[in-house]
Amino acid sequence: MALELYMVGLVTRDLETSLEFYQRLGLAIPARSEERTHVEVKMQSGVTFFFLNTPGGGEVSDSSRTVFEFFLPSRAAVDEKHTELTDFGYQSDRAPAFEVSMKAYFALITDPDGHTIMLSAA
Repeated sequence: MALELYMVGLVTRDLETSLEFYQRLGLAIPARSEERTHVEVKMQSGVTFFFLNTPGGGEVSDSSRTVFEFFLPSRAAVDEKHTELTDFGYQSDRAPAFEVSMKAYFALITDPDGHTIMLSAA
């Protein structure tokens, strides 16, 4: 099975300002989204565009603030792919873990150009 792009996300320092911009761009932003820390917009293509709020910059670096998420069939597959990539020397930004607020099992890897790659499973 070929790997499919599942989500593209933006890490924001000011969620309300970002949501306003993308709503004006034409995205159907759900009501009261500015009150949340994670907002998802399902596109007709099946890809989900999401926003992750990090007030004041938090852990966000000045480099890539874009996240490309690839959905894998299981948590074990996330663990295996994370191990495989880190064994090849790619930087892990987060070892596989269950994130309560997003209700997802995921790991974060940095690609050679500094982009964040999220490996996730249900």
